[in-house]
Amino acid sequence: MSFRQAFYATLTSWADALFELCEACLCTSGPVTSTPHLSLEPCFRRSHGSLYKALARGSIDVDALRALLVAHRPAGWPAVFAVDASTWDRCDAETSPERGFYYHAAKHSAGQPIVAGWSYQWVSQLDWAPDSWTAPVDARRIPVDADVTAATATQIRDLLALLDDDGDDGAAPLFVFDAGYDPIGLSHALADDAVQVLVRIRDDRVFYTDPPAPEPGTLGRPRRHGHRFKCGDPTTWPEPDDTLVATDPRYGRVTVAAWDGLHPRLARRGRWADHAQPPIVRGTVIRVEVEHLPKPTARAKKTLWLWWSGPGTPDLDVCFRAYLRRFDIEHTYRFAKNTLGWTTPRIATPDQADRWTWLIAAAYTQLRLARGLIADHRLPWEQPCDPAKLTPARVRRGFRRLAATIGTPARPPKSDTPGPGRPRGSRTGPRTRYPAIKKAA
Repeated sequence: MSFRQAFYATLTSWADALFELCEACLCTSGPVTSTPHLSLEPCFRRSHGSLYKALARGSIDVDALRALLVAHRPAGWPAVFAVDASTWDRCDAETSPERGFYYHAAKHSAGQPIVAGWSYQWVSQLDWAPDSWTAPVDARRIPVDADVTAATATQIRDLLALLDDDGDDGAAPLFVFDAGYDPIGLSHALADDAVQVLVRIRDDRVFYTDPPAPEPGTLGRPRRHGHRFKCGDPTTWPEPDDTLVATDPRYGRVTVAAWDGLHPRLARRGRWADHAQPPIVRGTVIRVEVEHLPKPTARAKKTLWLWWSGPGTPDLDVCFRAYLRRFDIEHTYRFAKNTLGWTTPRIATPDQADRWTWLIAAAYTQLRLARGLIADHRLPWEQPCDPAKLTPARVRRGFRRLAATIGTPARPPKSDTPGPGRPRGSRTGPRTRYPAIKKAA
């Protein structure tokens, strides 16, 4: 109840319609496949016109809602957060501005895995439990012309301020990224912040140790790079600075090795073009080797390489387990899209998409908070499940019964009289077309 009241308070305009729209996503019987059909839900006491007007004219106090999500994150979960981006494809929406071209694994355009749309980056807290639950604490749209690394660093700094205000005074929080992010750029941008960065890297990356001290009387410029370390060449590996051997129920024997104080050789191009001399960005390279994969497969077993940077030294057990749990955010994306209908609405503007995204994040949080309060409503062929261990889909199945018990802070509609509508004979004219923006390399 406290979260729902506080969430309602963050809706500063068209609050009742926005809250009931979020409620309809949770109370409908099946996946959200049509936005207008949400107006037919009993919990949405307004017409379908209010649904569209709420998204078009409503407003949300984003800072207050972000702080609310952080304040209601699970107390017993570790300070480990997954960061990942997902695309809201709007290929045929020529009247929607600020669309860009992004990679999409499932949809193709002109034979290429590229779609036009908006890119959203979510930050979700992870748990060690073997389930698909996460705790989303932030969701932002990354403009197509923005620097992804700089935008990610800003997003993390804003979240760090909220974590400090929340009284989390433990170890520096760990943010886990998949391949595709710039590990060196993130480490350099967040060097002055109390944060750990863990990024997957390719197995052909090359790093260097610090050079030895020059001998007395040596002329010329001092060396900047020492011994060459190539991830894919064992002959270049010195003795690791730290090792760990652990057992995982899904991967068997896990062997972890770490080399501290390594740095890449940077050139004056791209991010470092404006530097008189590229910086030395030091970090720890971690190698993770598992005994077997979770399921039998014909794929070759690959060694995992990770880049870590942050204060102190890395906890190898936390690092490798955190990356394995990072894939829980993929389940969150799948549930948000396929069940809650995150990318279902055919929304015209990115501002409307931002409002809908925050409603989905709030809806998912309500499901997580309701876990353990809802009885297991299962189909005859489904196995019984402990209410404290229900999946997001099973919790959503019984949420309508809980919503009827706890009530709603939204006020009833004032009138059911239809509006005057568009004046007869008026014409709106063709809408402006916005081509998708192709970001320069």
